[in-house]
Amino acid sequence: MDNTLISLHDTRVLLLPGWLDSGEGHWQTRWEQLYGFECVQQADWVWPRRGDWLARLDEVVLADDRPVLLAAHSLGCHLVAAWSAWSRHTSRVAGALLVAPPDTERDDTPPQLHSWRPMVLEPLKFTACAVVSSDDPFCDDARARDICARWRVGLRTAGARGHLNADSGLGDWPEGLDLLKQLSTAAALP
Repeated sequence: MDNTLISLHDTRVLLLPGWLDSGEGHWQTRWEQLYGFECVQQADWVWPRRGDWLARLDEVVLADDRPVLLAAHSLGCHLVAAWSAWSRHTSRVAGALLVAPPDTERDDTPPQLHSWRPMVLEPLKFTACAVVSSDDPFCDDARARDICARWRVGLRTAGARGHLNADSGLGDWPEGLDLLKQLSTAAALP
């Protein structure tokens, strides 16, 4: 077993893609293939309804007694925030890695994402770390910092790397995996 994953052994890692899912070459897709992490499948990736996505995440979290780590990208970050405010099962979450949260309240937000307004900006009920890029086309740097501050999550900057997706050249993204491991360790998981 890869030493990086030793502390993740008894933990379920749930991958939470954003709008339109994560495609080939995306770090989430690679992590699913390399490490067997579980991608939470949504019924509708094109017109995502916040309530439907919340119910699906609750269902997946409750499907197993093991603690979970959430690894969210883009709209998946807003799923985590909304679920944290809504669910009665947040104690099952050991931590969350939030990557490239978009600003769904921008004027140029596609109509498919309007059901994600207003953004839920309450403090999360579990440990989390966010990773943002200084040139993310879906959220400017100042707004990303504000969102993360309101969620009360740790913040890491990845420099100018776009939306931190397949186009960002992250590959298997070992730095992100290290952050996930740190969240696991911080939660004192086996």
